[in-house]
Amino acid sequence: MTYADRWLLPDGVEEILPAAAKPLELLRRQLLDLYSTWGYDLVIPPLLEYTDSLLIGLGRDVDLLTFKVTDQLTGRTLGVRADITPQTARMDAHSMAATGANRLCYAGHVVHTKPKNPLATRTPIQVGLEFYGEADIAADIEVVSLLLESLRITGLPKLHIDLGHVGIYRALAEAAKLSATQEDEFFDLLQRKAITEIRQWVAKNVADVACAELLLALPALSGGIAVLARARALFASVAAAVAAVDQLQAVAEVMAQRYPEAELYFDLSELRGYHYLTGLVFAAFAPGYGNPIASGGRYDHIGEVFGRARPATGFALDVSAVSKLGLLAPIAVTAIAVVDNGASQQWQAVQALRAAGERVVYVANLQQFAGDRELRLVNGTYQVAVL
Repeated sequence: MTYADRWLLPDGVEEILPAAAKPLELLRRQLLDLYSTWGYDLVIPPLLEYTDSLLIGLGRDVDLLTFKVTDQLTGRTLGVRADITPQTARMDAHSMAATGANRLCYAGHVVHTKPKNPLATRTPIQVGLEFYGEADIAADIEVVSLLLESLRITGLPKLHIDLGHVGIYRALAEAAKLSATQEDEFFDLLQRKAITEIRQWVAKNVADVACAELLLALPALSGGIAVLARARALFASVAAAVAAVDQLQAVAEVMAQRYPEAELYFDLSELRGYHYLTGLVFAAFAPGYGNPIASGGRYDHIGEVFGRARPATGFALDVSAVSKLGLLAPIAVTAIAVVDNGASQQWQAVQALRAAGERVVYVANLQQFAGDRELRLVNGTYQVAVL
């Protein structure tokens, strides 16, 4: 092994040096402080746990992203978390056994077996929140509002989120009497926006003309809020689909009032997280980054595997992705230098400055110090002076 091999990191695994770490850490603190003001309590889940609970309910995608190791104590399989959401669901349902509304937030590294896009890190820092125990649309409105508040803090030049509702596709698939296999096949075509293949598939698999027309219309239902009126008229014969559109309308009306500057884009064939999400689904995008910088939605049934089915909605924000967008301003390092003279009075002055939040550094000589001030003894008292 050469010296170069010893310091090489695995592909997609990054270290964060001081210049980038300081603004990133400030963003993390600002987000957690924001969530606290809305009533969310901080939890710190473990970095790894048994895959029996870690991989339950979130589908095959998370399974493929999860590193797995064998526990030397029990022989059971452990997973290094690729998503913190299932951990908070376990904590709410089992560890806390909460009744009624329960608001939780978190921040920490997750680890992926492969990057989500060519420029992404495999060790992103995820900050997010989950709202348990409230099935009403008011919970979804609160969570989407907090996503927009979070985007404001990141400094994005535009607040832009995409919204959809997996209940629309489920209602149409049920009306068309699609089997589970057919539902998955059509789901795959929708995600690829394969219009020609969609037409061929519907002609082959859906005999009911009215249902076929609804499925064919789905990929084109994207755009501004006018899409919802078109969808409501199209889906008039499918009550569950109309109810889902009404939920999107309710969210859109509140967001227009609270955040008039925000751009809302509706895509009724957007099925991100379809295999575990149960209602509203949303994501935030930023120019120059292919994947969402934040995503979330409603996932009401995930708690069943822990013995308590709990209504749930939430989102996670990739602060590592935000840091790559150049939005986080560098933070100037201000510090006070002090040359140790062994005097207790000097020590007391240093500690008083540190208690006030100042950065005070003992140095051998001032020429080797990169700070902006120094602590001097002037007329018997210690005073801070500009270097």
